[in-house]
Amino acid sequence: MSQIDFYFSTLSPYTYLAGSRLEEIAAKHGATVAYKPLDIMGLFERTGGTPPGQRHVSRQEYRKEDLVRTAKRAGLPLNVQPAHWPTNPAPSSYALIAAQNAGGGDLGKLCQAISRACWAEEKDIADDAVVKACLEEAGFDPALTETGLLSGADTYAANLEEAVERGVFGAPFYVTVDGAHFWGQDRLDDLDWHLSETRG
Repeated sequence: MSQIDFYFSTLSPYTYLAGSRLEEIAAKHGATVAYKPLDIMGLFERTGGTPPGQRHVSRQEYRKEDLVRTAKRAGLPLNVQPAHWPTNPAPSSYALIAAQNAGGGDLGKLCQAISRACWAEEKDIADDAVVKACLEEAGFDPALTETGLLSGADTYAANLEEAVERGVFGAPFYVTVDGAHFWGQDRLDDLDWHLSETRG
C-alpha cells in the first residue's frame, strides 16, 4: 500500500483550507497518510523561509486576500485574523502524534477539528480543554493530552529534522513514497494526478 507523508503545522490556515481533500485522495488511491506535525517556525529558520509577520506588507496583504478567496471557493468559514493566532502549536501537535500512536479514531477529522478551532471557531489550540474536545470529536481518548506528552515532544522534534532532510520547506507539504514533493493545499490535484500516473 502506498503512503503519503503529510508535513504540516496545526497553526497553518492552508492546512485548514485543505479540508478533507487529502484523506479523500488517499482513499481513492488506496494510500495511507502519515501525519507529521512540525514546528513551522523552526522549519522556516532552517530552510530560508520568512514568518508571516516578518514579510513585506504587500506579501502580508496578498496572503489575506488569498485566504479569503480560497476559503470562499472551498465553502469554509474563515477569520483571517483569529483571536488566538499565533499561539503555541506544540500541545495540539503532541496530541495528534499521541492519537496516531494510539489509534482508534479518525486522524483526518482530528487534524481538521484542530485547525478549524483556530481559523473558524476563535479557540486557542494551546488550551488543553480545546485539544481534548477535538480529540473527543474525532473518536480519541481526551486523556491523550496527558499521557502522550513525552513521546509527542520527541516525535515533534524528529518530524522537523526529517522534514529538512527530505526537502520540505513549508506547510502543508506532501511527500509520496517515490519522493515526489507537493507544497500547499492548492497542489492536491497534482498529488491526485501523480498517484494516478504512478499506479499505471
